[in-house]
Amino acid sequence: MSELDVAQLQRRLADFAAARAWEPYHTPKNLSVALSVEASELLEIFQWLTPEQSARVMEDPDSAFRVRDEVADVLAYLLQFCEVLEIDALAALAAKIDRNEERFPVGAAGVEPVPPESIEQGQDAVEVTGRHSSE
Repeated sequence: MSELDVAQLQRRLADFAAARAWEPYHTPKNLSVALSVEASELLEIFQWLTPEQSARVMEDPDSAFRVRDEVADVLAYLLQFCEVLEIDALAALAAKIDRNEERFPVGAAGVEPVPPESIEQGQDAVEVTGRHSSE
């Protein structure tokens, strides 16, 4: 497998689970809970870092390994979740981006870019009135 392919990775994950008879446990509920737990483990790495430290996290080999490992766990559970519910993850993402481009056009009222120098710790780079763009 020279080029990573979502379907191939989903097949490998399904085969891995099947070889261990884990399919009965791979329900949408269980997979969504596991996804949340793994995302929380990724968040834990950054929990007490300053924005500057978080931007440099990949410079430390041990931290970089942990981040990549948790990203892999999050992606693995997301792909398994999508497989169980027959969701095309890439098509869902493309559709979501399309909707967000329509909902939040460049220069629209209520969307004001914040200059990087004025961003305080924990503040988003874009202030949006109403709902967040990922909703």
